[in-house]
Amino acid sequence: MTADNTSNLPFLPFALPEIGEEEIAEVVDTLRSGWITTGPKAKRFEAAFTEFLADPTLESIAVNSATAGLHLALEAVGVGPGDEVITTTHTFTASAEVARYLGADVKLVDIDPATYCISPAALEAAITPRTKCVVPVHYGGLAADMTAILAIAKRHGLKVVEDAAHALPTTHRGQLIGTLDSDATVFSFYANKTMTTGEGGMLVTRHPELAARAKVMRLHGINRDAFDRFTAKVPSWYYEIVAPGFKYNLTDIAAALGLHQLKRLQAFQARRAELAAAYAQALAGLPLRLPPQPLAGDVHAWHLYVVELTDAAPITREAFIESLYADGIGCSVHYIPLHQHPYWKEHYGLKAEDFPHSQRAFERIVSLPLYTRMTEADVQRVAAAARKALRA
Repeated sequence: MTADNTSNLPFLPFALPEIGEEEIAEVVDTLRSGWITTGPKAKRFEAAFTEFLADPTLESIAVNSATAGLHLALEAVGVGPGDEVITTTHTFTASAEVARYLGADVKLVDIDPATYCISPAALEAAITPRTKCVVPVHYGGLAADMTAILAIAKRHGLKVVEDAAHALPTTHRGQLIGTLDSDATVFSFYANKTMTTGEGGMLVTRHPELAARAKVMRLHGINRDAFDRFTAKVPSWYYEIVAPGFKYNLTDIAAALGLHQLKRLQAFQARRAELAAAYAQALAGLPLRLPPQPLAGDVHAWHLYVVELTDAAPITREAFIESLYADGIGCSVHYIPLHQHPYWKEHYGLKAEDFPHSQRAFERIVSLPLYTRMTEADVQRVAAAARKALRA
């Protein structure tokens, strides 16, 4: 296929979910059951998620977004006014904004240019007596250097809440993200993630007190599970509000999707890895830096396929994106770093030169389409458009 005939082809979107008949049937069953909000299927989904992680010491708590899960986790580990939370500038704003919900300050640090994940050295250099918690982000589906991060946190007595929105199922040194020694890990099931519930997320922890607090705060600070109250065979109307909680519960309609998406997750990851390998072959020789690979023996979730234009590229990143769109190829940028956004820049007086690695990456990176419904022909079409854009 040549780039010249792509104008006759349908637009290739950046991302599309893969929803099968099993998911549809489960949602229909939920609608017919009469229980559509948080109930038996949300409980089944939580149990299935813990089983997937294969660690019975963990507890999985379903929430309506990863942002909600991060908020709950930071609240449960005691982040509050006067505290500092460290995360990377190279992320979506949710990783940082949840600390501001709690009145804490955010310290943004640069990335390791080899991985696009938070730099352990920059993290340690940013720690002050006010630092309470670290939020590492597993960028694009590649694990951050959690061995180094956890060692730093232990030395300084810090809490660790992993933003694993991209990292299902990712491993670090052979261990699934979600089963490490952090205080909590939060996954996302947004529509473009490696599995989806439409909107949704999962908070995972092995600390019973943290889990108990998150479950109370997940639903208005009520001290009893609403599902248990409404399905009890004896009068069970009484409850107490023990904290000013939030409205973060996942519905059974969403959980119905998750039950079957989770069963297909390993196959989804395998397909994403195949497509990533096809991209690597098709894009070889172009003035592009291809995505960093995982450590030997580890699993990359391949949520994103991010390429970076090298110094040899004859056009800017913006021109590259415009050319791909002209050829019917959807793409994106992950991310406009937080130090570029008015709120974070103005609130903390941030400058681009404070984050040279993230800034350089931002100016050159493009996320190409990557989703399980893509074909090898789609990959070749993207590669042809890239060659045309780069005049290669």
